[in-house]
Amino acid sequence: QVQLVESGGGVVQAGVSLRLSCAASGRTFSRLTMGWYRQAAGKEREFLAAISWTGSNTGYSNSVKGRFTISRDNAKNMVYLQMNNLKPDDTAVYYCAADPLFYIDLTKMSPGSWGQGTQVTVSS
Repeated sequence: QVQLVESGGGVVQAGVSLRLSCAASGRTFSRLTMGWYRQAAGKEREFLAAISWTGSNTGYSNSVKGRFTISRDNAKNMVYLQMNNLKPDDTAVYYCAADPLFYIDLTKMSPGSWGQGTQVTVSS
């Protein structure tokens, strides 16, 4: 089982940038596909981005492609989500997720482990 702890959320104004972090433990981090999801109030959880075991490949949803960037540091067991030009529609709880399987198409990841989430609120 993987333990995931997100941090970096907060209340920000539209247009600014924010970086979320996720610390992982409990399993060989470099053998995990990692991803970020979000869930806005009253909506289903939405896939945002995923990154391969080594970090050489990434995948994004169309809703955030070009604004958000996922990265990882296997030496520190950390995964990050850099969010630029935030919009009020980005307001949600953001979740880190892990999947032990290797994917060619990273948008197909199916997480078995989730963090507790971190709230991001973007005001206009």
